[in-house]
Amino acid sequence: MRLHLVAAFMLSPLSSAAGPVEDGAALVKRNCSGCHAVTQYDASPNPRAIPFRFIGRLYPINHLEEALAEGILVGHEMPEFVLNLNQVTAVIRYLESIQVR
Repeated sequence: MRLHLVAAFMLSPLSSAAGPVEDGAALVKRNCSGCHAVTQYDASPNPRAIPFRFIGRLYPINHLEEALAEGILVGHEMPEFVLNLNQVTAVIRYLESIQVR
């Protein structure tokens, strides 16, 4: 039996002063850095968790928009995440900004 968890992100409204890249950085640092490397240089605490800077090697980043909005569900220990439209935009912009080719 597979357990499905939904992680609800409770963010204050995105700040126009910060911008989507900075908001996305804060969001993934707060919610994803326990397992994933979330910058261009850090190591993933969980060696099985792909560093976010390499996600673009597997998927076009903009193709993740729908999955982030509807909920990403994988078959391992990662919980399901559902984000609102502003959060999706912020995460996508941040992921685009850190990709290493």
